[in-house]
Amino acid sequence: MKYCVLIIDGAADWPLSDYGGKTCLELAHTPNLDAMAKEGILGLARTIPEGMEPSSACACMSILGYDPKVYYQGRSAIEAESMNIPIEVGDVAFRCNLVAIRNGKMWSYSSGYINTNEAQELITALNKSLGSDEVHFYPGVSYRHICKIKGHEDTLLAICTPPHDIPRKPINEFLPHGPGSDLLRDLMARSEIVLRNHPVNVTRRLRGDIPVTMIWLFWGSGKILDMPAFKQLYGLDAALTSGVDLLRGLARMVEIKVLNILGVTDNLNNDYAAQAAGALESLKGHDMVIIHVEAPDEAAHAGSIDDKIEAIHKVDIEIVSRLRSWDKNSLRVLIMPDHSTPIEVQTHIGDPVPFMLWGPGFIPNGAQRFTEAEAKGTDIFIEAGYNIIGRLIR
Repeated sequence: MKYCVLIIDGAADWPLSDYGGKTCLELAHTPNLDAMAKEGILGLARTIPEGMEPSSACACMSILGYDPKVYYQGRSAIEAESMNIPIEVGDVAFRCNLVAIRNGKMWSYSSGYINTNEAQELITALNKSLGSDEVHFYPGVSYRHICKIKGHEDTLLAICTPPHDIPRKPINEFLPHGPGSDLLRDLMARSEIVLRNHPVNVTRRLRGDIPVTMIWLFWGSGKILDMPAFKQLYGLDAALTSGVDLLRGLARMVEIKVLNILGVTDNLNNDYAAQAAGALESLKGHDMVIIHVEAPDEAAHAGSIDDKIEAIHKVDIEIVSRLRSWDKNSLRVLIMPDHSTPIEVQTHIGDPVPFMLWGPGFIPNGAQRFTEAEAKGTDIFIEAGYNIIGRLIR
């Protein structure tokens, strides 16, 4: 038996009043997901434990079969793991977004999804100007980067807000505050001077692109805990494909092979067909493959209903169709969002999300579509989301 886990990041939503009370999953054309829902088991699962931050880190850790209440120590150190950045005792890692502020308000948490090459030039300049024996900036992908700080563990006490949580809001009340925040605020303020007239920003303005006006530090975390290998816990050799450092970092932490598939990105230009083909090809040498698609979440953070619906449709047509056409007698599949990212709030929430189990041994439970309402109507609810992987491979 082979296994596939498909994580459709942020696909779950709230009903949209301007669209007849339907969610993006209900509005999207998803013939393959719906056909599988009729043949499999649909239900709801809580991937984010009560009281924990509704992040992809917690949620995806649950889906991979690890209890966030035991293993989660913060997101940035997980991303650092993917980037081969050592985080030792006494070190602190912060996510460092390249953001755009206009008239004192959060204009863009991604600086218009700045491309990776331009972003790396800016991070290099920031490290040259602001870096020291205590502070180092590491380039990542697009707007997502890491700032590593030595000898200032008090910064973990600072209250920080993700920039994607405050679209179009005045930033003053959301800047890092409380104990340990002074260093973070100082770095953010000094970054404005470095970035203001950097050649990359001059070029971006001339092209009509959104410039990067400052860095935004958040999601602080210290050294991550050691986690048992996935094969040790579940007896399977697994591989993973994703366009984001978070998922690649999680995979490295539990000794899941990271697949490098050309065309897999962290946004709406993802090559869904290539991702699916590469993932299924990996099953020749692995027992399980995890496919993580970031695009619906990015669309939701941007507040674009049309883009979110289109991303879900492409997942259905390019990825789910290939799962359905694989050898049905030897493939078991788990499909689910990691968390909800409602268009209305443009950020993550901790609501339970729909899941679907499909393949040999799963008896249909009456669902007609892969949607939030259909999942709720089955009355199947998994409170501890990290148990769901066990249901897939039982």
